[in-house]
Amino acid sequence: MVYENPDGVMIGLEVHVQLNKLNSKLFCGCSTDYHNDEPNTHVCPVCMGLPGSLPVLNKKAVEYAIRIGLALNCEIIEQTQFHRKNYYYPDLPKGFQTTQYDFPIVGNGKIVIDGEDGEHVVRITRAHMEEDPGKLMHIGHIEKSKGTLIDYNRSGMALVEIVTEPDMRSPKEARRFLDKLRNILEYLDVFNGTLEGAMRVDANISIGGGDRIEIKNISSHKGAERALLYEIMRQKNLVRRGGTVVMETRHFDEARGVTISMRTKEEEHDYRYFPEPDLVPIRVSDWVEGIRETLPELPDARRKRFVSDYNVADTHAKALTSDIRVADFYESVAKEVDPVIAAAWVADILKGELNYRDLGISAFKVEDLVEIIDLVTSGKITEKSGVDVIRTILDEGGSPESIVEKKGLIKVEGDIVSQAISESLKENPEALQDFLAGKEKSLNFLVGQVMKKTRGRADARSVRELLIHEIDEKYR
Repeated sequence: MVYENPDGVMIGLEVHVQLNKLNSKLFCGCSTDYHNDEPNTHVCPVCMGLPGSLPVLNKKAVEYAIRIGLALNCEIIEQTQFHRKNYYYPDLPKGFQTTQYDFPIVGNGKIVIDGEDGEHVVRITRAHMEEDPGKLMHIGHIEKSKGTLIDYNRSGMALVEIVTEPDMRSPKEARRFLDKLRNILEYLDVFNGTLEGAMRVDANISIGGGDRIEIKNISSHKGAERALLYEIMRQKNLVRRGGTVVMETRHFDEARGVTISMRTKEEEHDYRYFPEPDLVPIRVSDWVEGIRETLPELPDARRKRFVSDYNVADTHAKALTSDIRVADFYESVAKEVDPVIAAAWVADILKGELNYRDLGISAFKVEDLVEIIDLVTSGKITEKSGVDVIRTILDEGGSPESIVEKKGLIKVEGDIVSQAISESLKENPEALQDFLAGKEKSLNFLVGQVMKKTRGRADARSVRELLIHEIDEKYR
């Protein structure tokens, strides 16, 4: 299948990843553990840009940037250098941002995602290191704010900005790229994605070869997809009415689901980049091989291993490795029960129940799922009852054994099932006649009636076979 892109949508992303697993900020010794603390309590002369203060580069941050570059199939530059990006904004106390310009530490990489027409390559233009600005908190709505507060706790935090080519052709592909990127970063253990501001997105989008619009500071993957969907609709409507899309920077209002014009788009020359005189160039090429040896198993490699070692379906392997916590959970379960059966229970059933309740995998215990699978595979309870046990644990708590006993979920067979079949056939003559007339769907209805009578404790496959046998014996 070839994906048609009738609107000529082109999307590129600039993803700001906060390296919040470091103990200190990028150029000073302030703690990175600020997220639950009072504003402006994790600051010092360096990250506040006070006169006379000098930056000292965090070596671990450079190593993390190299790890990210290697994981994204990128080239690592031989020698990197910091620059000053000059612009005035209240969240930037120095009046410039220390970043990388001519010599970004990482370049020319790629991520493979599930695109609209199969696997799709998104090229990584560059990834560079920079310091985070402070956080602005508007009093009221951004368009009619009565004032703005500034929290500099975040100022100076180490960021890696990952810039893509405009290779994404739909908001869905953009969200899948962000999901895949976050997954890789979590495998690398360089950031905690659950913390506020850990991953922020600027999205660049154009349609039909028109001018590019930048949407700034989107705080979630879902928000990025929504912002892009809205912006496509806005630009199409503007052109339809005879207007012209003008290159500008816009803000995404998550509450209203709309983008708002902020200012005309800056060009690179507006920032007057020049080398940072207080930081010398860094030769990092000698670090690369040593860091490469420390890389963990990444999602794509783990997915292939699950297929080869555990013989699970590729669709299951993909679902299981899309979150490192789920992958670890699955491997713990697979050590105790059949790996193929475990893959189906984790990927198809448990993940679905957790997603429905907006819970993570940590909300369920490995030993509980192992016990449930053992109860099902040993024939003590049905698969339907196993699902019921999972739902009860998530909603009410308790152990599998106590829930099975309390709800009377022990599998029924023999006379109880036979009686339920006989009663269901007698009580539903129309469904019986429809089946005899060749309407196969009516059999599903009859199976459902038997399962209802046995309160889901009978095996559905056995019920189906017994129903057919009973009909053949007595009604044909």
